[in-house]
Amino acid sequence: MILDIRYLFLRLGQAVLVLLLAFTAAFILLSLIPGDGVTARFADPALGLSADQIAAIRSETGADESWISRYFISLGGFLTGDFGFSVQTGAAVSTIIAAALPSTAVLALSGFVSALVLAVLIAVLATYGPYRWLRKLLDSVPSLFISIPVFWLGILLIQFFSFRLGFVSVVSPGPAEALVLPTLTVAVPLSAPIAQVLIRSITDVRASGFVKVTSAKGASELWILVHSVARNAILPGLTIIGLVFGELVAGAVVTETVFGRNGIGQITAQAVTHRDNPILLAVVVIATLTYVIINLIVDLLYPVIDVRLRSGAGTTSAGKKPADAPTRRALTTTAASVGVDLDWDEKDTHS
Repeated sequence: MILDIRYLFLRLGQAVLVLLLAFTAAFILLSLIPGDGVTARFADPALGLSADQIAAIRSETGADESWISRYFISLGGFLTGDFGFSVQTGAAVSTIIAAALPSTAVLALSGFVSALVLAVLIAVLATYGPYRWLRKLLDSVPSLFISIPVFWLGILLIQFFSFRLGFVSVVSPGPAEALVLPTLTVAVPLSAPIAQVLIRSITDVRASGFVKVTSAKGASELWILVHSVARNAILPGLTIIGLVFGELVAGAVVTETVFGRNGIGQITAQAVTHRDNPILLAVVVIATLTYVIINLIVDLLYPVIDVRLRSGAGTTSAGKKPADAPTRRALTTTAASVGVDLDWDEKDTHS
């Protein structure tokens, strides 16, 4: 069986626990901030509201309840899909999120795919590039990319590609054109840690014994890359892909603010300005839920890619019999010809 059911339920339980802890931490931190959104919104003298009227609004919105009462009310609402109402606009938070989510989802997806493509290109060229100077140059590119602030990169891309070269318009652009520079802004720093891990992973796999044996048998570099290196190097890449998803969310928020896109980032910036805690809490929970789902998918993909992680797989993967003595001698001789020493298990040696 590829996937252990107990492992599946364990990971699902951990995902639920992470969501609960994220909700609790966000609620407590927002509650500790002095003041509240109701006071900031309705205590403005320009509105001309009396103290009794403000108190009535606070009572109606539940702002004067104890924090523990508000916590369980909010938790119950989130469990039923009720995120409450915006303090600033009075609209349902779920409606505001639903209107902003598609734009952010498109940006996140395009940025994520572009980052993967860019990371794979950098990693492959940095390890299989035709020139030594090119490999060394590309090996240092991820360190440069990861050090660039997202907001500065966005401004730089606007200045260069829009104002200087005129390739992309930032004034009334079309839907596709408006996505080009924000996608690059998200993809460049996101590709850096993925490329770094892939470069190290590909280098380690290429130096392993089974790759040297395969190469000694006459396999081409392309065949080895596709059939041997890529499959074994992808596991660390999957891990870092799941981990950097939080950076993707943060990058999308900053990018939308820089480019003035109407998305989750824009409403988050506005909610911070106006102390709109219901929106901020909903954004935290949705971002955490997406992060948990991505990492859960990554964890469940491990047994599919690596047979050693499948349930019931022991030292002899998937119940396969250990190699017999003639096979071991042939493999040992082939490996020795390329300077590789194959260490067989003691029980296999005496079988």
